[in-house]
Amino acid sequence: MQLNGARILLTGATGGLGQALAHQLAAAGASLLLAGRDNGRLAASIMMLTGRHSTVRADLTRPEGIAAAAGAAREFGVNLLINNAGIGCFGLYEQQAWPQIADVLAANLAAPMHLTHALLPDLKAAPNAMVVNIGSTFGSLPFPGFAAYSAAKAGLRGFSQALRRELADTQVSVIHVAPRAIDTPLNSPAVNALNRALKNQSDTAETVARQVIDAIQQDLQECHLGFPEKLFAWLNGIAPALIDRGLAGKLATIKSFAPTR
Repeated sequence: MQLNGARILLTGATGGLGQALAHQLAAAGASLLLAGRDNGRLAASIMMLTGRHSTVRADLTRPEGIAAAAGAAREFGVNLLINNAGIGCFGLYEQQAWPQIADVLAANLAAPMHLTHALLPDLKAAPNAMVVNIGSTFGSLPFPGFAAYSAAKAGLRGFSQALRRELADTQVSVIHVAPRAIDTPLNSPAVNALNRALKNQSDTAETVARQVIDAIQQDLQECHLGFPEKLFAWLNGIAPALIDRGLAGKLATIKSFAPTR
């Protein structure tokens, strides 16, 4: 898809990846509608961009937030939706309170599905449109300590694939991009400590943003980022028992870093 002249709704615009995406998309000539929950951070983000852009304050886990974002998107003439907003959740499943788990499912799965549903008629009416869902390696390589997060991201991947196939006879493309760990201030100290202990590699937000933009420009419908994570995700799809055995050896380390209630 051509980004010069595109009109983009970017959710999660004030986070680490969101800010990197906003800068690079604006530099490519796109007009941006930045969505987030904090007016102050949205205002600060838009001031750092060149070009004509706008913001909308919206909690996308609530119906009124979806309505606000969708209404602003229609007025803005959006033809590219980037579902980037999401939250992390590290901890042993039985130790997590249900409201915390529900929040993860709402932010990472229900919200992008709901917003896409609200905007789909408008996107289908555009001459050329796209939905980009930012997933995670954990959606294809579910990881202990991230049961709720992995479930949400696996659901987002399945939604992306099903919707892409459903829209095959339209002008709307659907892309799913699955980064590995991203080094941003949003990571909790426990997650950072776990990644160091397991020697997990992470990418900068700027690196991931460039790869997301490449996927958009080349219409790469399914894109996993990072090696060997991409290999392990593929292997999990054909021989999950091998991944079971490999991760069993890391379980004690994961449990040692998992926060408790």
